[in-house]
Amino acid sequence: MRCAIDNRQSTESENDVPDLNDARSYLLEENGLAVVSTTQSDGRVLSSVVNCGVIDHPISGEPQVALVSMGRAARVSHIRRGSQMTVLIRRDWKWISVTGRAELIGPDDLPDGVDRDRLRQLLREVFQAAGGTHDDWDEYDQAMVDDARVVVLIAPERILGVAP
Repeated sequence: MRCAIDNRQSTESENDVPDLNDARSYLLEENGLAVVSTTQSDGRVLSSVVNCGVIDHPISGEPQVALVSMGRAARVSHIRRGSQMTVLIRRDWKWISVTGRAELIGPDDLPDGVDRDRLRQLLREVFQAAGGTHDDWDEYDQAMVDDARVVVLIAPERILGVAP
């Protein structure tokens, strides 16, 4: 059954509406593989394939879709400009999309309460939530620093999809 939820109004019964737990389940099925989209300054949509997971926000504790991005990726500049982000997860003919405000936490975007050591831990947490594993965490940490990697958190404002 096709269904939708918008935080302002639901169009289906609560039992039919996909939620963030459904998104988490879908992401765990294929190592977090999803398509993310942002809006460029000229209004065109930019989409790419990434690995995502669902984690609790490090400050608010609210569950959010998260990914690790290279600091120089175009999506990062779109987010800094205010673009929302949509994450689309598809498994066979079932799908869920999560759209919301995106927040960056990285070397140039450290909010109060997140220091560089907490950022290091958060990068690992997101990587693992997206199905990632690593044999040498020190090597992983260094690669994150070398690439100025950032955590992208998407606060779900709208969830659409096909009920699982």
